Amino acid sequence: MHRAGFVNIIGNPNVGKSTLMNAFVGEQLSIITSKAQTTRHRILGIVNGDDFQLVLSDTPGIIKPAYELQSSMMHFVKSAFEDADILIYMVEIGEKSLKDEAFFKKITGTKTPVILLINKIDTSDQEVLEEQAELWQSKVPNAEFYPISALTGFNVKNVFNRIIELLPESPPFYPKDQLTDKPERFFVNEKIREKILLHYKKEIPYAVEVDTEEFFEEEKIIRMRSVIMVERETQKGILIGHKGKALKRVGSEARKDLEQFFGKQVHLELYVKVNKNWRSNTRQLKRFGYDQS
Repeated sequence: MHRAGFVNIIGNPNVGKSTLMNAFVGEQLSIITSKAQTTRHRILGIVNGDDFQLVLSDTPGIIKPAYELQSSMMHFVKSAFEDADILIYMVEIGEKSLKDEAFFKKITGTKTPVILLINKIDTSDQEVLEEQAELWQSKVPNAEFYPISALTGFNVKNVFNRIIELLPESPPFYPKDQLTDKPERFFVNEKIREKILLHYKKEIPYAVEVDTEEFFEEEKIIRMRSVIMVERETQKGILIGHKGKALKRVGSEARKDLEQFFGKQVHLELYVKVNKNWRSNTRQLKRFGYDQS
């Protein structure tokens, strides 16, 4: 018997969804930073076994949208409810509610199997954990409950095994050697954006989108040309930095990670362009792959 299904991970920003996804897949598909709204797209990670295929979906953290880009991000979350065979609802120690009540009602009212994970228990103690467990089990009585630490790996294997047990009987949805549904350029864009999230403050990381315009793979090297979009000239200056040093750091760190990801030498050219108010422009958002439905 072969099992296969979609397992969709949802929760508030910064609960560790991407860390869990990467732990399951064994590759860093989703970028991870301490900043909210790090994940903008819905990213699939595919885990294959001899008799199963697990299609994991990491979605943006649930927020109340303030502009068009955030509305598009929430469309990805809504789609996670529609095709889930198993729903993972992830919270962290200290959380008491989901930021969108409508989403919470969907979770408690769904007929899809729900696994409730309390993450970051390595930052707490037993007394607090027991209080949180009681709180969330009363809020989401239809869920199976697991305390985990996605960062340290505590209980992650047990959750993974339970997911496999819950998968419906089905042939695989994707080729058995496929790791994700995203093209290579997507991961180049995300790796560059990760470095910007790590090194810049205030509005800069949120005003940025990356577009890899060229990707040429040769036998021993991949040559890439990526453009970083910002909304204003002042942001462009901050991003580039004095004598281009800030941008060079982003490029150097991204290149090293990309060489590890692709397993070969990478030549990366970075440019910065002003694309005014792209976060509120539906045409631009569609170009960058954000859902407009």
